[in-house]
Amino acid sequence: MVIWIIGLSGVGKTTLSQLVYEKLKPSTQNLVRLDGDVIRNVFGNDVDHSVEGRLKNAERLSHLTKLLSDQGIHVIAAVLSIFPEWRKWNRENIQDYAEVYLKVSIDTLIKRGREHLYVPAREGKLQNVVGVDIDFPEPSFPDLEIDNEEEKNDFSGFVDQITALQVVKDILE
Repeated sequence: MVIWIIGLSGVGKTTLSQLVYEKLKPSTQNLVRLDGDVIRNVFGNDVDHSVEGRLKNAERLSHLTKLLSDQGIHVIAAVLSIFPEWRKWNRENIQDYAEVYLKVSIDTLIKRGREHLYVPAREGKLQNVVGVDIDFPEPSFPDLEIDNEEEKNDFSGFVDQITALQVVKDILE
């Protein structure tokens, strides 16, 4: 099983992936959580945040996830995932794959305190920001789309939606 949680920076991907991990870990052997920023650190931050650097990181994440999945290790990944071709590759090459899109507008993210990223990018003072000067193609057919526009302190409903996905139910049976 692979749960691929995607969305803009600051939407709650890391938090949500951690909560799903905590819920599944007691009953799920061989479960790991991957985070796009952590993978950058593991590889020594050798790629930047340009489109080319992001593409290299996306390729690494997809191949690492497939490697783990092929060995019976379940993966929860929290990643920007801005390349439709890599999302397509995941669907075609990773068994028991589910894509979860955590959707929030940039205006909402700014209101929530992410102004240090999005406001300077909108003013042209910061470059290589996904959703501003790097396109974020929304997924066409995610297995689950979660609207996170409302202010939430409790993600338990989102966790329940993810754990209700068929790929999760299959490993819990």
